[in-house]
Amino acid sequence: MQLGKVYLVGAGPGDPDLITVKGRDVLQLADVIVYDYLANPALLAYKKETAEVIYAGKTRDRHTLRQEEINDLLVENALAGKVVVRLKGGDPFVFGRGGEEAQALQKAGVPFQIVPGVSSAIAVPAYAGIPVTHRDFVSSFTVIAGHEAGETGSSPRLDWHALATSGGTLIFLMGMSQLASIAARLVEAGRPASTPVACVRWGTLPEQQTVVGTLSDIAGRVREAGLTAPATIIIGEVVRLRESLAWFEPVIRPQ
Repeated sequence: MQLGKVYLVGAGPGDPDLITVKGRDVLQLADVIVYDYLANPALLAYKKETAEVIYAGKTRDRHTLRQEEINDLLVENALAGKVVVRLKGGDPFVFGRGGEEAQALQKAGVPFQIVPGVSSAIAVPAYAGIPVTHRDFVSSFTVIAGHEAGETGSSPRLDWHALATSGGTLIFLMGMSQLASIAARLVEAGRPASTPVACVRWGTLPEQQTVVGTLSDIAGRVREAGLTAPATIIIGEVVRLRESLAWFEPVIRPQ
């Protein structure tokens, strides 16, 4: 039996039009599609009629399949001679556990290919009118796994002093449950409390909603607005540019 192949495909940030041409093309080839919570189901319209579709979405408190089960699913189908697309929100190698899946495939001797996707870390700020870099403001940005902000102990994985004093734009993904902690730790580590912050929910989709504040008040503003995950947190002076560059949704100014 001929060995199959697995494509680890970035679905983009939400808007189905933002998938890459290559991502669309391999969806049309797939015998099996394993897709995630943040991969827009509208992309399944590209599949062939006979393709098997498996939902493997994971949220903060509910995992449809454990990561080990997903790895096994990819390997088993490829060993059965099938073309498999693992469709992941954003880019498969940006907090998508694509590296772990690729390692499992390599260990099993399964051919695979990475199809990069448009990451929400840059696309969502862009749809909110916020460039992550700008010559007049900042020349670097850092993307951080926000759920790690709640870690405590003697060896936290995040260097808060380095983040606070870097001067670059900070982009937290998967961090809404830790928003208050993120803001407090950055201020404690030296970032001015007046630093602008934007939280963008369902970025690039028609439901997109943005709340803007500062490190000192963003948690309260988000709570008042009822903004919840999934959302992207952008911290830095570039957030001020939203006032003039917002193009996808109206700017609602704080009262």
